[in-house]
This record gives sequence, C-alpha cells and structure tokens, in this order.
Amino acid sequence: MREIVFDTETTGLNPAGGDRMVEIGCVEIFNRVETGRHFHAYFNPERDMPFEAQEVHGLTNLFLSDKPRFAERVGELLDFLEDSPLVAHNAGFDFGFLNFELERCGRHPVGMQRMVDTLTLARSKHPGAKHSLDALCVRFGIDRSHRVKHGALLDAQLLAQVYVELTGGRQIGLGLVAEAGTVAIAMADRPVVVRPFRPARPHFAAAEELERHRAFISQLVEPLWARFATAG
Repeated sequence: MREIVFDTETTGLNPAGGDRMVEIGCVEIFNRVETGRHFHAYFNPERDMPFEAQEVHGLTNLFLSDKPRFAERVGELLDFLEDSPLVAHNAGFDFGFLNFELERCGRHPVGMQRMVDTLTLARSKHPGAKHSLDALCVRFGIDRSHRVKHGALLDAQLLAQVYVELTGGRQIGLGLVAEAGTVAIAMADRPVVVRPFRPARPHFAAAEELERHRAFISQLVEPLWARFATAG
C-alpha cells in the first residue's frame, strides 16, 4: 500500500489567526518501505516570520522572500499526494495548515479519513512514555544526530522510520504489483524493485537417479516407496 509521510513548518500555531505554512516535506513509502521518492518545497508566507518560529526551524524572512507562494506549487504537491493515506506526527496540526492553504487557493481540502496520526499510535503503544519525534527516535534507535533544527523533509524522513517501527518494524516484503507478469520486491532502506516474473523451469529425476532409488528401497522390508518405484 502506498502512503505519504509528511511534515510542515509554519509561522506559528494558528492558521485562522494569520499563520502560514512555509515548508512541507513528503516521503513516499510502499508497504512500509521508503521508495526514495519525495516532495519538498519552501513557500513565501507573505508575512513576517515571528522570532519564536524562526528559533524552531531557522527559516528567515530573507530566505523565504524569493520562494514561490503555496498556490504556485499546489498542483505538484497534489499530484504527489494522489489519494494516498497521509501520515504525520500530531497530524491534526499539519492537516489544519495543509487544508487552510488548499482552501485559500480554491482547492478542495484533504479528507480527514486519510489522516494517520503517529502521535496517537505512539500513545496507544507506549502509554506514559515521551512521544515527541526526538523521543521516539531514541526509543527505536533511529539516528537523529543531523537534526539541529526542525526541517520538514528531514522530520518526514525520520518520522517514516518511526512509523515503520510503530507498525511492526522493518521486514522484507514481497508482493504482486498491478502489472501482469511482474513482481515487486521491497527491501528495507531500498527502493521497490520491479522484476519480470519467471516461471519455474521443468525438472525431473534422471533415469540413473530412479534406478539408484529402486535399488535402495529394494533393501527395505515392505517399503511404502515401492509403489512409486515401478519403471515408467
């Protein structure tokens, strides 16, 4: 199954109060394995960046000033998302900003039935523990040493690994794909490889092998195999 793990960075906490999305990072996974495909974009929020938000993600007014507006890249984003389930940590927050930006540029919002919240999964699986992304990376032994500040794509990549662990851990998967005559082989940390299906080669015992078998069972007392050892 195809799923998209995503994260956003914003100017604040409340889109209804004027806050905007400034970054989105999306990672494609197929049967819980990252495929290597992703979507990443920065957006000009058309407003100043509060100091508190800049301290979290490091995105400045100057850096964002020449970036496209959300409406300019929304088509690419929706093409990447397709109709796949969307996985996020504290997903209500990210869905709130995503749908605010979609509605602002005249697009339909993403249905909440597509939402998968890893925070809810973590609370259910490990009640009473810490459930931040950093804490979950530590719990599952995921390297986060390169996470100096929040970043949408990096956090989505880390979250994809956390999501796999929350839903059963990394395993080699084998599944048929839609195209007839092919097999998709998905391995941990590698893209899905599609290979042509090869039917089994015909095989049978050689005459000398059958003769050796008959000689062997002739030494047994009333062997069950005798009924199958007659000459063909």
